Amino acid sequence: MGALSIKNVKKTYHSLEILKGINLEIEAGQFLILVGPSGCGKSTLLNMIAGLETVTSGEIHIGDRVVNDLNPKDRDIAMVFQSYALYPNMTVRRNISFGLEIRKVPASQQDEIVKKVANTLQITHLLDRKPSQLSGGQRQRVAMGRALARNPTLYLFDEPLSNLDAKLRVEMRTEMKLLHERMKTTIVYVTHDQIEAMTLGDRIAIMQGGEIQQFGSPEEVYNNPTNMFVAGFIGSPSMNFVPTPVVASDGEVGVQLTNAHGETFVLPAPTGQAALKPYVGKEVMLGIRPEKVTEKVPAMMNQPHIHVARNSIEVTEPTGPDTLVFVNFNGAEMVCRISPEIKPKRQDRMELMFDMSKAVFFDSQTQTRIA
Repeated sequence: MGALSIKNVKKTYHSLEILKGINLEIEAGQFLILVGPSGCGKSTLLNMIAGLETVTSGEIHIGDRVVNDLNPKDRDIAMVFQSYALYPNMTVRRNISFGLEIRKVPASQQDEIVKKVANTLQITHLLDRKPSQLSGGQRQRVAMGRALARNPTLYLFDEPLSNLDAKLRVEMRTEMKLLHERMKTTIVYVTHDQIEAMTLGDRIAIMQGGEIQQFGSPEEVYNNPTNMFVAGFIGSPSMNFVPTPVVASDGEVGVQLTNAHGETFVLPAPTGQAALKPYVGKEVMLGIRPEKVTEKVPAMMNQPHIHVARNSIEVTEPTGPDTLVFVNFNGAEMVCRISPEIKPKRQDRMELMFDMSKAVFFDSQTQTRIA
């Protein structure tokens, strides 16, 4: 059994079902991300792992122990909160060592642990300051240091970077990834930020409505989403969704796009031929990521999964490393990612290159993946 195993865990408040049967397992040293919109149940699940919420049914295993009925202090965990939860009247040194004092760790050993943790997090020069004298990023390091001092089986992080400004969040995200790679600790990390999820996690559990919509590696959930919710939630900008009829031509199945001028283009579906055949004459939802719709690249034009469609540009958004171009196919907005060297203007007609090798298709009614 892994470092954390969650088996059919449910949570109800009176008649309201908050978690509807959660099943997850990670091995020691893995970094698990629980991600989803507000109210999806991710923080409730984290609190149940920590022992701050009771389990209605199911089992939570940490290591080889069922911990449902154990107090938080007996679960061998450490938790880092969104609000840092530092003791304002204590120095950084005391904040880190206080938990060790409670557990009656010898003073000499406490000093050694504090020095090691402070060195790891590069906060040695802050040990004699109080939280009020620290920046947000420094406070977050201290909160992490207090958790690291415990050296538990499992670390729990509840949106630890959400109070930081954008630049500092990126810096702390990098530091957390490096820290995890150095220490090989087992972490469960809650966030609503899909960029944090993609960059930090070994495994991602995408939650909605108290259920896990998909559980897998960042690459799996990005390239092979199981439904439209996952496809739209992961990725920035998010995946394009275009309602499109399925057509058959010369024995090949594809989808039909109509541009703002009424011109039509058929894009064959190299990865979905068999699955899409029953949908010929019906409408499906084409899902394609912005980076797969670009300007024409001559060196790629002879590849079988590359196809071209024209359209008029409605909006352009330069971002620096690339430019986002907005067009309209089949009455739906589509975002395309093109090179910054190309400087199209509004109403310009542009030939767009579609890489259909990563296109996915969903049932319009159920929103589940077809191909």
